[in-house]
Amino acid sequence: MLIKRILFTTIFAFLLGNFAFAQISPGELSKGHADLEGVSNCTKCHTVGNKVTREKCLACHKEIKAQIVAKKGFHASSEVGSKDCFTCHNEHHGRNFQIVKFDQKKFDHNLTGFKLSGVHAKKDCKACHKAEFISDPKLKKNLNTFLGLKQECLSCHADYHQGKLSNKCATCHGFESFKNPKVVGFDHNKTKFPLLGKHKTTDCVKCHKTEIIDGKPAQRFKGLKFASCVDCHKDVHENKFGQDCKKCHTEESFHIIKNEKTFDHDKTNFKLIGAHNTVDCKKCHKSGKMTDPLKHNRCSDCHTDYHKGEFAKNGISPDCNQCHTNDSFKETNYTIESHNKTKFKLEGAHMATACIACHKKEDKWSFKNMGTKCVDCHKNEHKGFIQDKYFAGENCTVCHTVNSWKEVKFDHNKTNFKLEGVHAKESCSACHYAKNDKGIKVQKFKGLAMDCSACHKDSHRNQFAENGKTDCTRCHNFDKWEDSKFDHNTSRFLLEGEHKNVKCIECHKPATDQKGKYIQYKFNNIECSSCHS
Repeated sequence: MLIKRILFTTIFAFLLGNFAFAQISPGELSKGHADLEGVSNCTKCHTVGNKVTREKCLACHKEIKAQIVAKKGFHASSEVGSKDCFTCHNEHHGRNFQIVKFDQKKFDHNLTGFKLSGVHAKKDCKACHKAEFISDPKLKKNLNTFLGLKQECLSCHADYHQGKLSNKCATCHGFESFKNPKVVGFDHNKTKFPLLGKHKTTDCVKCHKTEIIDGKPAQRFKGLKFASCVDCHKDVHENKFGQDCKKCHTEESFHIIKNEKTFDHDKTNFKLIGAHNTVDCKKCHKSGKMTDPLKHNRCSDCHTDYHKGEFAKNGISPDCNQCHTNDSFKETNYTIESHNKTKFKLEGAHMATACIACHKKEDKWSFKNMGTKCVDCHKNEHKGFIQDKYFAGENCTVCHTVNSWKEVKFDHNKTNFKLEGVHAKESCSACHYAKNDKGIKVQKFKGLAMDCSACHKDSHRNQFAENGKTDCTRCHNFDKWEDSKFDHNTSRFLLEGEHKNVKCIECHKPATDQKGKYIQYKFNNIECSSCHS
């Protein structure tokens, strides 16, 4: 009996304690403050007889207090600095309540004292706010913290220069790209090697190449040789013209030669005209000896006759310049007027078609023995689909024009189906092209039914069908389906009296079957009681 009393007293005390705690605490603390659960811990956050104070919070969250004291970071900003902590971080809402919660996309990062510029503005928050960039061991443990980052570049980015240059990266680099220091405006002209000509647009890594320095890859910026061009550039002339490249070349481009002071090709028997001005010297002077004599009286002395003698007369081919220019082989002097003297006159879209579209390379640039019919070049897409009486001799011009295939001049009245109303405005493909069971678009010109239902869906669910077919023209015309010429007085139910003023939808209401919704027009029972109660 004594044991039962002791057990009862214990259980009662336990229930009374929990009841008392439930009356004192408004709810469970979040996971971050779970260790503060219990009546004995209340004063760690609350002041007796008062609300939660900012000083109590900062006594634990020393890393935030340090920022506020230093007047740095988000919590020291004008928008947040004067607020109580519980204004944003409320408690007693349960274990899973997110006490730190804000919209990352709408967050104004300027309040932290670090404005997001360039690439930083495009990065996801987690790309920067991660443990490896945090130096404080305590903050590293918190996977969800946004604190602990420094504003110095090298606190997040590796020092590729390995201390060889200033640690103030912004001196040379901008926030758009580390690869282009000229974004900030680094003045290379203040160095011993001013950048001129093409050097201005050359990437830094072309000259300051990555090397292994102290066992790690880094770019070299000091100790580079630059007294002579050949310190960086290969002498393609193999010292035949000496080492002073500037006698012939400029810093704008190696392809540009100083004609005014050095070599002038116009003084030779072959003036450089058009594309010849930009051709590499070795393309012509293949031996490498610039003074060796070259044949140059005819284009074919250097260029291959791609036409393989196709234009030869009496065994002699005409020179290329009769059709082509020095600017490009793609440009031709052969005019449309000249082409119109051949068997095939250029008209319509053919006038704007490139030569190689017809005179194709796979045919060895053939210009002779070309066909004159459409099907000699174009595939007959309608072969076997259109009756011969409408397409005699595969003559495409019966329907199409040389201006565009989309222009069709076929007289549909020659068929058994005259195009009227909206039908006259539709494209041919709207009726003569459709997808088959495999989803492939196919054409059909033969054997098309002329009933409306062959092309159009019967939205009336065969209510007006007679002998299995519905004649839509009894009510509709070809100009507009919405307009109806149906005379209700030809039906079983004459519109008399007030029925004349009733809207159709009042009697013919939507109905639903397995195929979906439709309007019911036919009724088995037309007595008054079927509509009126």
